[in-house]
Amino acid sequence: MAARGHVQDPNDRRLRPIYDYLDNGNNKMAIQQADKLLKKHKDLHCAKVLKAIGLQRTGKQDEAYALAQEVAALEPTDDNSLQALTILYREMHRPELVTKLYEAAVKKVPNSEEYHSHLFMAYARVGEYKKMQQAGMALYKIVPKNPYYFWSVMSLIMQSISAQDENLSKTMFLPLAERMVEKMVKEDKIEAEAEVELYYMILERLEKYKEALDVVRGKLGEKLTSELQSRENKCMAMYKKLCRWPECNALSRRLLLKNSDDWQFYITYFDSVFQLIDESWTPPPEEEHSLEGEVHYSIEQAVKFIEERITEESKSSRPLRGPYLAKLELIRRLRYRGCNDEYKLGDPEELMFQYFKKFGDKPCCFTDLKVFVDLLPSSHYTKFISQLLEVIPLSATAESEIPLPADIKALQQHLCVVQLSRLLGIYHAMDKKQKLTVVRDLMLRYRHGLEFGKSCLKTELQFSDYYCLLAVHLLLDLWLEGEEMAVWQCLTLLEEGLSHSPSNAQFKLLLIRIYCRLGAFEPVTELYSSLDAKHIQHDTIGYLLTRYAESLGHYAAASQACNFALRFFHSNQKDTSEYIIQAYKYGAFEKIPEFIAFRNRLNSSLHFAQVRTERMLLDLLLEANISTSLEESIKSMSLSPEEDDIPWKDLRDNRDLTVLFNWDPKDRDISEEHRKLSLEEETMWLRIRSLTLRLVSGLPTLSHTIQPKNSEKTAENGVSSKIDTIRSLLQQLEAAVDSGKKFLEQKIQYPVLGPPPTRMAGFFSNGSCQCQTSLFSLVSDIYELDTNGLEDSAEIQERIGNSFKSIVERLTDLFNKCKGDLIEVRDGTLKTHPNLLENLVFFVETISIALWVSSYCDSVLRPFKSNLQKKKKKKKESSVAMPPVFTHFLDYVTELQTLTSNVIDHIKGLEIILTALKLEELSLQDTLLLQEEKKFTKTVQGKVQSSYHHSIQEIGELLKKRLDTIKKLKI
Repeated sequence: MAARGHVQDPNDRRLRPIYDYLDNGNNKMAIQQADKLLKKHKDLHCAKVLKAIGLQRTGKQDEAYALAQEVAALEPTDDNSLQALTILYREMHRPELVTKLYEAAVKKVPNSEEYHSHLFMAYARVGEYKKMQQAGMALYKIVPKNPYYFWSVMSLIMQSISAQDENLSKTMFLPLAERMVEKMVKEDKIEAEAEVELYYMILERLEKYKEALDVVRGKLGEKLTSELQSRENKCMAMYKKLCRWPECNALSRRLLLKNSDDWQFYITYFDSVFQLIDESWTPPPEEEHSLEGEVHYSIEQAVKFIEERITEESKSSRPLRGPYLAKLELIRRLRYRGCNDEYKLGDPEELMFQYFKKFGDKPCCFTDLKVFVDLLPSSHYTKFISQLLEVIPLSATAESEIPLPADIKALQQHLCVVQLSRLLGIYHAMDKKQKLTVVRDLMLRYRHGLEFGKSCLKTELQFSDYYCLLAVHLLLDLWLEGEEMAVWQCLTLLEEGLSHSPSNAQFKLLLIRIYCRLGAFEPVTELYSSLDAKHIQHDTIGYLLTRYAESLGHYAAASQACNFALRFFHSNQKDTSEYIIQAYKYGAFEKIPEFIAFRNRLNSSLHFAQVRTERMLLDLLLEANISTSLEESIKSMSLSPEEDDIPWKDLRDNRDLTVLFNWDPKDRDISEEHRKLSLEEETMWLRIRSLTLRLVSGLPTLSHTIQPKNSEKTAENGVSSKIDTIRSLLQQLEAAVDSGKKFLEQKIQYPVLGPPPTRMAGFFSNGSCQCQTSLFSLVSDIYELDTNGLEDSAEIQERIGNSFKSIVERLTDLFNKCKGDLIEVRDGTLKTHPNLLENLVFFVETISIALWVSSYCDSVLRPFKSNLQKKKKKKKESSVAMPPVFTHFLDYVTELQTLTSNVIDHIKGLEIILTALKLEELSLQDTLLLQEEKKFTKTVQGKVQSSYHHSIQEIGELLKKRLDTIKKLKI
């Protein structure tokens, strides 16, 4: 609650204690105080609303809503009540109610500037653009201020952006907005920069580029002052749209004369030069070259211009990288076009060498040169690296066998060369022994470099951190080649690096990826939370956490991870509305479409859809038929089998797949093809999970007592349509599974630091997929039995009996794939089997689905059995034959019980083995391990062992609860 100003109204004084209690989070006292006040002053509406806020915050939503509606029905016009109701409706996520509130207030007080502006902002929150336009104009009529007029204009632009019909947008909304602004221009009423920006935006969207250019170059353009070179940038954009390359060239040339380090203008300069060459453009005789001055239209002029920039740079007080990189860029473009003029600029190898000598001690040197390494012939790679090493001042010391840098400058230069060596594939060509030697050298250099960072704060990175990262990348190569020990060494080095550089995000991200690959999720939660991911990062890097949380059996951590992500996505809707309102208030109109595009991008996020689906499946797994019934769980989630709320056509992959630093050559790096395939795989897996969730949510809808052989009535009451939904979903699931299998036949291997693969391959290979589809098919047979009755249904009963047997066999096969040791010690080396954990998790999920389907079977068979027993008593015959389906079901439940007990025993056995395993006594036969590394190795092994232990415990606890529920299944 906002702190209130100077109190004059006695009601303000009376309400003050309630505001204070709410501000301090003491909601119960706020409710009590409001009740006291309402006893004395029944008509004090604000007190009632403040009480409602207290009730809302203590979880009594229905009571809060009822109270709020009582006050809203009276259509209050006092500021206190209106503001309090606005706060309450926002907390209820019901912004549409705020609009009704201010609509009523505006009717009662039609000349209030404040209420009209509140109404406009209320419409902005819900995106009612047409009403915003009307509210803006109504406000302008009451108080003729420019901002209000332009609010209305902006609302027209928003109508054009949101219009489904592009033709309508270009023929109605935008021309009307243009006329409204032109009216102000003619009357000379344009006051602010924001108003000019808006005019420019309208003309640009109408593709009236010439008119937009005239606005920017004319008198109105003088108001564009808030951003550096704002006017020039807008001119440049319009010149490009109009293909006026002479102006593009002259303007970029002029801007480079002012600042020869501005890279964007070099790109425009080169683009325009080559466009002019292709068009064979020549300057008009006896006239200015262009509106912007002199134009360069030949390679000779471009070469000369770049040389002049370099000459000028040599006189500059600070070194500029732009001119040198521009020379390399020009060579690259000339080579691409097959021109023979590149020799005029010099040899790229020599130019890169000179660039290194000048800027090699800057961390940006590697990223600058990375772009141009393809100018070097591959046969010169080793020579080029040797040439660079020769100019670095390294000196041998008594303690070390390799020459080391004496200062930070030399260290940065050497680091740059090491990074380039990796990029040029020199390390990849080495054999195992050579790679291990390089790893040892890099770690020696890393530890030596720590000397230079002794005064660094904990939040600062050590100068030599990249040595450690590069050593880990080499070890990862060895691990992929089958060297099991290398992965433990990776973790050891990264943990050591993190101890010296606790804020290094790259160390943390790599540790997260490697621990997850080994199946150890426990250390990952702490690492991820220490990254302190902010806002959009929950979408861009959240996949690193949510992909593995549940699949490795850490259910509690998985719930927490999903909650973090979902909290961000849900708050985004509310937050974006606030940004939009601020943009209107401060006239940042060009930002409003960006905010809306941002909101849409997040709402269509693949990660959001995945987390939402997995969260609901996880909740069912942990609660349904344990703490609450399946029906209650599904109801609390507002799940419906008919509804599919995933925007399949608009799904956006917002993952940052390059968040991990990489120095691999192009052929080993993550490619566009990898991104495309990963998105395809993730979408397929999401479809399978979403259909599974919807099928489960359909089970309780079938649990109705149906009159047998009365299909007309069942169609009326909607139950038969429910089974049709289930059957349709099952068909879709089978189709999605087929697509998934075809996709996996491609046997795609992503780079080790690329996107992590989904759980789809495991889901198919361990048999849980076939088992789950059989269970959902069984539902259809049971429903048929329910509708036809027990008489004349021998064939259906036999089919059901066969399904029961087949399901138990498949579950037993799945259990067999869970057997084995999680950690195996072989020849003094640790080998982990994380796939066993994933299989166990799939087993728990499949047995839970079996249980939910069995509960449905139980609800169908139980009434049949009680009817038969009643008939028995009436006829007093003990020889009434029991239909075989009852025996089949009882045998099936008994086998499920036995199988679950066996799995629980197996898990207990795994727990005992893990507890008894003394990893610290393991003699790690590896010459690479130094004394200081051994303590980190112990830490790493301890973390993996502890994580497995917790996974097994959580899986075991959940299975025990499931077993208790199976025991209750007795018809």
